[in-house]
Amino acid sequence: MADYPAQGAGLGLRRAFIGSLEDHIPAAIDFMEVAPENWIDVGGGLGRRFAAIAGRVPMLCHGLSLNIGGPTPLDEAFLRQVRRFLDAHHILAYSEHLTYCADETGHLYDLLPIPFTRQAVEYVADRVKRTQDIVGRRLALENASYYAAPGQEMPEIEFVNEVLERADCGLLLDINNIHVNSVNHGYDAEDYLAALPGGRIVYAHIAGHDWEAEDLRVDTHGADVIAPVWGLLETAYRSFGVFPTLLERDFNIPDLDGLLREVEMIHELQRRCSLFRAGRHEGERNASVRRQA
Repeated sequence: MADYPAQGAGLGLRRAFIGSLEDHIPAAIDFMEVAPENWIDVGGGLGRRFAAIAGRVPMLCHGLSLNIGGPTPLDEAFLRQVRRFLDAHHILAYSEHLTYCADETGHLYDLLPIPFTRQAVEYVADRVKRTQDIVGRRLALENASYYAAPGQEMPEIEFVNEVLERADCGLLLDINNIHVNSVNHGYDAEDYLAALPGGRIVYAHIAGHDWEAEDLRVDTHGADVIAPVWGLLETAYRSFGVFPTLLERDFNIPDLDGLLREVEMIHELQRRCSLFRAGRHEGERNASVRRQA
């Protein structure tokens, strides 16, 4: 992942605090991310602010409306718009949700689960390949939160892995979604994490969620990250190595200093786990030398 266009810890760019970044981007922010749908064709002062920030810090794009698993044809005109936006701002990375969000009636304004079937694996993989051809970049798909699994024929983890393999695309690893789904669907989050293809992880999201009941969590990006989610991120770093990680916050957004405290937590976990893996590798090397002596 050394050639990935972002490293370290990042923050999703939101209009609520864009003014705070206009003159100075804090050193804690190594990269940022936006939904292209929110910025395509935005001009005026806001467009100039975005262009200035995109020119000073690596920017990634995470889409909301590609509808990669939907029943209607890919919106290729939209994808060409996305490519022009990416090219204009020298944005090298594009990701989307492994979901669908529209049908023949139009956009449904939610991210809905694709049926976990092998037919869907092939369908989605073909659409990913076409998307990559149009945008000229390798797509990364995000493991999604979901609250029902209609038409399920295979476990979620098997479905995700087969799509990634068949499409030969990257994985945007959403740590909070693993935790939310593990509670809502009764599986072990660390087992799920361990079964993912670590070599496909390009970067990660971490966020907060709402606790609705003992067995129900709702992925809102509207609260602070909780300890079990931080712990799962640390497990991922120790298992797969440290990868770029971005804090998402969409609702109840605190001031920039409040967000930066969580970005710094990402940095701290990355430092800690880098030292852990370096120590483990040194121990393995020393053990190998002793065996050969």
